[in-house]
Amino acid sequence: MSQENTPRRTHHRRRKTGRTASITALFIVAVLGVSVLLAALTWIAANDVLALNKPAHTATIVLPEDYFSIRTKTDREGNITTTYTAKMGKVASLLKQNDLIEFKSLFRLFSGVTNGEKKLRPGAYHLNTEMDYRSLIASMGAHSDSRVIVEVTIPEGYTVAQTFQLLEEHGVASAEVLTEYAANYNYGFSFLQDIPLGDANRLEGFLFPDTYEFYVNHDPKYVINKLLQGFDASYTQEMRDFVASSKYSLREYLTVASLIERETDGTDRGKIASVIYNRLQNPNSSAGTNGFLQVDATLVYITGSAPTAADKEIDSPYNTYKYRGLPPTPIANPGLASLKAALDPENTGYYFYALGDNGKHRFFSDYTSMRNWMNTQTLYK
Repeated sequence: MSQENTPRRTHHRRRKTGRTASITALFIVAVLGVSVLLAALTWIAANDVLALNKPAHTATIVLPEDYFSIRTKTDREGNITTTYTAKMGKVASLLKQNDLIEFKSLFRLFSGVTNGEKKLRPGAYHLNTEMDYRSLIASMGAHSDSRVIVEVTIPEGYTVAQTFQLLEEHGVASAEVLTEYAANYNYGFSFLQDIPLGDANRLEGFLFPDTYEFYVNHDPKYVINKLLQGFDASYTQEMRDFVASSKYSLREYLTVASLIERETDGTDRGKIASVIYNRLQNPNSSAGTNGFLQVDATLVYITGSAPTAADKEIDSPYNTYKYRGLPPTPIANPGLASLKAALDPENTGYYFYALGDNGKHRFFSDYTSMRNWMNTQTLYK
C-alpha cells in the first residue's frame, strides 16, 4: 500500500514545484516591468527637471501681481519693505500652457524644496526649453537677465500723476502703487530730506524727464528711484553751489523751472524766466502786477483742463491770479533747459507775454502794450 502511494506523492510535489516556479517567474517579470516603468517615468521626469531632450521652444511669460501674495510693511522712518510669495500652482499652470514644462506637480514639488516661491517677482520674462527647473525659477526673479525691458520717454513738463500714468500704460508699474511709494517711501536723496512724507506731489519737480529702460512689472520703489537718480545726475555740482549761495531754495528754483516748462513755446525759456523774476522781485513796479505771477499753467495744474476766466477765482495756493508769489511746489517736472533758465534768466524789463497767431510768445514791459498787440491777433478775437 505504501509502495503504491509513493509515486503519487512525488508527482504532486513536482506539480507544486512547477506552479511555484511559474509564480516566481511571473513575479520577477512583474518586478522587472514595474522597474522598467519606474525607470522610464524617472527618466521622463528627469528630462523635464533637467531640460533634457526637449524640442527648442521660446515663450514670453507674464507673471501679474495677482500671481503673488504681497505684503508691504512701512517702518517709522517711512521705509517700505515688500515681500512677494508666488502662487506656484498658477505659475506651474502657466509654464505648462506655454510648453516649458511637462509636470506641474513635479515643478511645484521642486519649487517647494528649493524655496522657489520666494524667488519669483511680478514681471514679463523670455523663457525657453533649454532652461531646467532651477533656471526657470532663477529667470523669473528680480535680477533676471530674461526680464522683458521696455523703453519709456518721460516728456518734459509732465506732472507726477501724468508720469505714473504713462509708466502704467507701458506695463512698468501701476499708477496707484507708484503714488503710494512717492507719498510714503523715504528716498535717500539730500534734496528730499526737508520735504515731509505723506503726499505723492512731494516729488513734483524731481522726477527727471528723459528716456529710461524699465522692466515690465518693475518694482515701483526702484522705478521712482531711477527717475530721482536721473535728476541727481543732471543736478551738477556747479548748480548745487549756486543754489546754496542763493536766496532761493532748490525747490523754489524747480517751481520757477516748472512754470517755464509749462509756458514755453520752446524758444523763450530765458525770457519767461525774466518775467517771473521781475514780478517776484519788483512787486510794486509801475507795471502794475502787484506781485501776482498770473501764470495760466498754474490753473491747469489745479483743474487739469484748459483755463477759463472763472478758474481765476479758485481759492487755491496754486492760483497765481489770487495768491502772490510762487505756488507752494513745482507744478510739473521740468527738463534741464528750463532748470538752467530758472537758475540763469535773461536780464530784461519784461513783465508780460502773450501767445501770437504764429505760436510764439511776444514780450512786453507794460500791460497796455500787450493789450494793444493782442487786439491785432485773431487768437484773441
